[in-house]
Amino acid sequence: MQVLPVDPENRQLFIGMMSGTSMDGIDGVLCSINHLGQSEILVHTSSPYSPELKKVLQELQYPIDNELHLEALAANQVAKEYALIVDRILQLAQVQSCAIVAIGAHGQTIRHQPKIHHHIGYSKQCLNGALLAELTQVDVVNDFRSRDIAALGQGAPLVPAFHQIQFGEVNVVKAILNLGGIANLTLLNPGQEVLGFDTGPGNVLLDEWIAHHQQLSYDHNGLWAKSGQLIPQLLDNLLNEPYFQLDIPKSTGRDLFNQSWLSHRLSAFDEALSPEDIQASLVELTVQTISQHLLKYLPNCEELIICGGGTRNLFLLERLVLAIHEHLPNLMVITSEDKGLDPQTIEAIAFAWLAWSFVHRKPSNIPSVTGALGPRVLGTLHPK
Repeated sequence: MQVLPVDPENRQLFIGMMSGTSMDGIDGVLCSINHLGQSEILVHTSSPYSPELKKVLQELQYPIDNELHLEALAANQVAKEYALIVDRILQLAQVQSCAIVAIGAHGQTIRHQPKIHHHIGYSKQCLNGALLAELTQVDVVNDFRSRDIAALGQGAPLVPAFHQIQFGEVNVVKAILNLGGIANLTLLNPGQEVLGFDTGPGNVLLDEWIAHHQQLSYDHNGLWAKSGQLIPQLLDNLLNEPYFQLDIPKSTGRDLFNQSWLSHRLSAFDEALSPEDIQASLVELTVQTISQHLLKYLPNCEELIICGGGTRNLFLLERLVLAIHEHLPNLMVITSEDKGLDPQTIEAIAFAWLAWSFVHRKPSNIPSVTGALGPRVLGTLHPK
């Protein structure tokens, strides 16, 4: 009789799938998660969206003709591209689909309106979860934001609960900055409520501006922005956006911060501004909104952990560190790489953890973050 090895931590395998506001593609991870919810990454892979799908998803950010039909077709295609990532993960890990407890799949946010009607709105992530379950033959958990919104929450950000489990320490006041298309902060002050919120644009405006002027998907290392000069009057105009003054809880997305928003702000200037100077000013917008929110809500912060695709923008990181150290000179600023986790994987790991939380019927929102009436189990299950 074979004696099976004892697993005292009751580790289970989950896959996390994330495609963020930047629409730079899909990140997929295979995680081993223990009974405490602590995650260890085993495999990471990523893939850009097909050009055709990315174009449709970008168009769906705004009202267009026949959008219900186009969104349904796009949701099917997102599921197919997610399924390819799942298949690649299983091949890389050399495990069978039956070994995976569930896939936590975010989908692609195309609208985020959590408070639009009588304090209850919606957040729409484009993904056919049923089709993904059919294609992978693995249970799929998705639609994580709707339950929080039903409880009068923002439905975002959802990663702070995972950040608390993964990075929290009893004797260190710290913040975790997710520098994606939209930037969000998680604030961990031992003995106090966890706070978390979107500060405003991360990479989204930077990516759209360079795509418009140089047909590039992102500003490599921030070199184009670095070649420009800050326009103080433009920065002041950008910072005048009411969202930045709202009290928390709050969340935002492309519904607000998009090319139309930027064009409206630029229309206040009679003379032509150089594109690279505008890019430099957009970097400073991201820097200032992050640093101002951090100083306002966690002025005693001792450690800042940065993750997300924006960590690859070296100029943005350089400006952010300088701005924060101007007020908090002793603050330690690191990336999640220093904690043993690739910055690009953190959100995907978080969605694996959200699936683990759903399977074990554990609440995964934090009311002090989202503003929900209370803790809720998040997600919708599509059995295999």
